[in-house]
Amino acid sequence: MPVRLDQTRSLRDLLEASAGKDPEAPAIAVPGCVPVTYGRLLRHTDNVQDLLRRSGIGLQDRVALVVPTGPDLAMAILSIAASTVCAPLHPESREDEFDFYLTDLKASALIVDSRIDSPARRSAGRHGIPVVELTPDRNAGACLFTVASDRPRPSASGEFGVVQDTTLAFYTSGTTRRPKKVLLTHANLWSRAQQRVAALKLTERDRCLNMMPLYHDSGLQMVLATLASGGTVLCPPHLDAEVFFTWLDEFHPTWYSAVPTLQQAILSSAMHHGDALDRCALRFIRTGTGSLAPRILAEIERVFGAPVIQTYGMTEAGTVCSNPMPPRLRKAGSVGVPAGPDVAVIDDKGAHLSAGEIGEIVVRGPNVFRGYEDDPAATAAAFYDEWFRTGDLGKLDADGYLFLKGRLTDLINRGGQKVSPLEVEGALLSHPDVAEAVVFPKPHTTLGEEVAAAVVLGDKARATEQDLRRWVSTRVADFKVPRVALSRCERSPRNRPGKCAARSWPSTLHRRSRCHIAPPRRP
Repeated sequence: MPVRLDQTRSLRDLLEASAGKDPEAPAIAVPGCVPVTYGRLLRHTDNVQDLLRRSGIGLQDRVALVVPTGPDLAMAILSIAASTVCAPLHPESREDEFDFYLTDLKASALIVDSRIDSPARRSAGRHGIPVVELTPDRNAGACLFTVASDRPRPSASGEFGVVQDTTLAFYTSGTTRRPKKVLLTHANLWSRAQQRVAALKLTERDRCLNMMPLYHDSGLQMVLATLASGGTVLCPPHLDAEVFFTWLDEFHPTWYSAVPTLQQAILSSAMHHGDALDRCALRFIRTGTGSLAPRILAEIERVFGAPVIQTYGMTEAGTVCSNPMPPRLRKAGSVGVPAGPDVAVIDDKGAHLSAGEIGEIVVRGPNVFRGYEDDPAATAAAFYDEWFRTGDLGKLDADGYLFLKGRLTDLINRGGQKVSPLEVEGALLSHPDVAEAVVFPKPHTTLGEEVAAAVVLGDKARATEQDLRRWVSTRVADFKVPRVALSRCERSPRNRPGKCAARSWPSTLHRRSRCHIAPPRRP
């Protein structure tokens, strides 16, 4: 039976509960090494707390963490977040990005992998922030490490974090020009883990192959849910299709999680890995941070013989909705039913709408964060009473299934007629040649905005720009059909977590996504 998270007070409490149940059970699988057991993970967490305190890092300190994704990062986040405020940062960030993160965090220290020469070190030096080296201790075991500061400080005091203490800091993924800081408490993390365990019916027998980056909340949720269930998680250091099939064959996962772009790469490579497919026994496949084209989803289910569970969530609230596990119905076009929190749809005055009516999606519950730090205006705009305003448009049907209809801020105003990019993307994605699609506004001299689109076509696709435009015109109103050139991209115009970057920076779409812009044609 899964660990009961409603009785858990902190991250360390959860590890202790799992270790108490079976200390020799594998918690974190490590490529080429003996797995880290729950008992070893708990002892390492206690050891790291002692090392942090000796480095002068206390319970309320903000610590930026720069470690490449993989099992080392999973172990580092778990053990560091148990006893201080941990902010995992993307290791490929530029120096000016680290400047922003370290100052905005008010970081007390930077913990960086001793094996990498990160520009974060130079940024920390300029701002007078102590650098703490994280050095793998392979003699002690896989994923285990020691930490030591380059600047000795008096030892700090403090116990492990409890329910209302802040444990993690993440930045929103970039649909705004300035990332907003989201602080999560132990209570937030455990409610999210509990919801994932229940929604995915996880048990100690499950083995998760987590192909999500861990410096984003969506990837870390998969680790926490697995540990909450008493199962085993593998976080490969490289997130690509070839690594996936290696570990599908060697790790024998019961489920895996990946973003839509990687899901498509996995599907494209599947024909070359028939032996691994024959031996796999997946119970389900989880996808998030974007939508899969219906034909891609159906083909993944056919190839792997397992249901694909699409989810909907955000850093501020974790997983909001999830398609239910079989035998419950999965409705085409829906992101599923509430995965634990309360979900509702409201109008522009805050009144709750009935089933079938389109409005803004709002959510409340212990999974929801408390507000953007140092940004009272953004916090006030993000909440209506106790409800968090997601900024997404959608509707709930009579059975409680949620259907997304776009972003409030993404609506394209074409001469006074409002167009939802999500609706047009859905029409494009229904074409058999389209693997991915992003719809966004482009400035127009008379209309104000025109509907533009970028698409990624399948390997053997033959559809032309005019073919796609005709296809869309049979599925949406004429004013919603993209009138400017449909860009054919080599890869998806998505940011690091897999969300659309094009809507925030349409003018630089061709540079960011390597799109080949065809000359505009008359409709």
